[in-house]
Amino acid sequence: QVQLVQSGGGLVQAGGSLRLSCAASGRIFRIDGMGWYRQAPGLQRELVATITSGGSTNYVDSVKGRFTISRDNAKNTVYLQMNSLKPEDTAVYYCNADVVRRASNSPEDYWGQGTQVTVSS
Repeated sequence: QVQLVQSGGGLVQAGGSLRLSCAASGRIFRIDGMGWYRQAPGLQRELVATITSGGSTNYVDSVKGRFTISRDNAKNTVYLQMNSLKPEDTAVYYCNADVVRRASNSPEDYWGQGTQVTVSS
C-alpha cells in the first residue's frame, strides 16, 4: 500500500555529481525519518544519510561535505545530492522511510527498489 520509487543514479567519472530521488506514494498519513543507505558488492548495507521530518540531518563520515540529503514533505520525496564522487562510492543505493499510514498507527519501515551508482576512476 506504500511504495518508494527511486530515480537517478548511473555511471559517472570520479569528481562528478549525481542526484538521487525517492518518492513515496500510497496510503500515507505522515512520514517521519527518511534516509539513504548503500550496499557495495561483498559488503553489508550501510547508512549514508538521514533526515528527520523537521529537516535535521546526519551523515556517515565518509560522505560529509560531499553529499547532501534533503526532502520535500509536500511531495513525500527525499533527495540525495552527491558531489565529488569517488570510486569507493560505487554501490547500490536504497532509500528508506518510516511511514505512518494512519493516525493511530506506529511508523512502518519501507524501502525503495535500489539504484546502481558507479563511479569510474
